[in-house]
Amino acid sequence: MAQKGDLLSVRQDIRVVDATIRDGGLCNDFRFDDKFIKALYNANVKAGVDYMEFGYKASREIFNEEDFGKWKFCNDADIRKIVGDNKTPLKIAVMADVGRTDFKKDIIAKKDSPIDLIRIATYINAIPAAVEMIEDAAKKGYETTINIMAVSKARTEDITAALETLGKTPVNAFYIVDSYGALYPEESRRLADLYCSIADKYGKSVGIHAHNNQQLAFANTIEAMTQGVSYLDATVDGMGRGAGNCALELLLGFLKNPKYQVAPILKIIEEYTHKFKAEGVKWGYDIPYLLTGQYNTHPRPAIQFVKEDRQDYYKFSNELYDIINS
Repeated sequence: MAQKGDLLSVRQDIRVVDATIRDGGLCNDFRFDDKFIKALYNANVKAGVDYMEFGYKASREIFNEEDFGKWKFCNDADIRKIVGDNKTPLKIAVMADVGRTDFKKDIIAKKDSPIDLIRIATYINAIPAAVEMIEDAAKKGYETTINIMAVSKARTEDITAALETLGKTPVNAFYIVDSYGALYPEESRRLADLYCSIADKYGKSVGIHAHNNQQLAFANTIEAMTQGVSYLDATVDGMGRGAGNCALELLLGFLKNPKYQVAPILKIIEEYTHKFKAEGVKWGYDIPYLLTGQYNTHPRPAIQFVKEDRQDYYKFSNELYDIINS
């Protein structure tokens, strides 16, 4: 099923997934107003983007609604207010974290929802719970992906065993998720080969979600693509947790299929994301994120460093070393 191509290939199986609201929401607690969401939705339609991820289906038992904007919870009615009946080629996605969502109650039947795709996020030690969520969502009529987070920390034999298990489920695609921005293109290529070989066996697709800690999110994305990966995550202006993600404008400008147009996304950057930065919302490459990426560790200490407007990088590198080796 995987289609390998060179950097000039037009691949009809490519699916571009805009994760701006979901990953970008981690920068501002999902406090986006409807005007921006509607503008981004319209821009994605014009740009030929295949999926737009609106946010999380998070549990209200675990997360206090007063602490977050509504896209942390993605009520179907709130999405429908933006997309109506969504009579466009753009499909609507949300993410549901294993152990952090009331999926049996909050994910309703597809026929009653504007959502098309449920992206199930898990760590490799929680695959059985992820399988339960996949089967529930598929039974309700949704497309599904499985996003195995922090894959740079996982052992190859564990990844292989997980994918073999997941291959037997109704899931549509396996995702390589470089949560820590630790991968280099050679490693992305190796993982893509592994994922695609198992995906081919079970008739699945493969996706990649990259973080930009070492300024390699775009490089890792297109490297994986040439190995057969077809679901490509990106965000406007690279907006996402910590160092951010593969920039949507970079990806659309690179892809050779004429259906993809970068101009509508440039307008969103001009009118919205630059203003977010001016208002103090922080994301993007910075030295502390580089260090957590090189150490292959969660960016939490780096996020705190940036939040405090610190500039003492040398001291932070020693602090990080002590944290990792304590």
